[in-house]
Amino acid sequence: MHVIYQADNLFDAHLVKHALEDAGIPAFVFGESLLGGMGELPLFGVLRVCVPDLARPDAEGIVAGLDLGGGTDDPIFDGDESAGLLPA
Repeated sequence: MHVIYQADNLFDAHLVKHALEDAGIPAFVFGESLLGGMGELPLFGVLRVCVPDLARPDAEGIVAGLDLGGGTDDPIFDGDESAGLLPA
């Protein structure tokens, strides 16, 4: 098994898993059961999406094609003239 994606949240982990399965690649989410053990504290680095070693090259291409976390960290960017204005 090879870790193809380390997710920050459960939604991203399952998005990757389902995208891989739709392409015919078996995928597994590991660490899902650990999330409830920490209560309301955030727990990072435990969610991993894994695929069989032979499926690694195809899986890497699929994960690279997904838009996961590719946006800016700042929700308001310099070119946004309407930032902070209420709708009329």
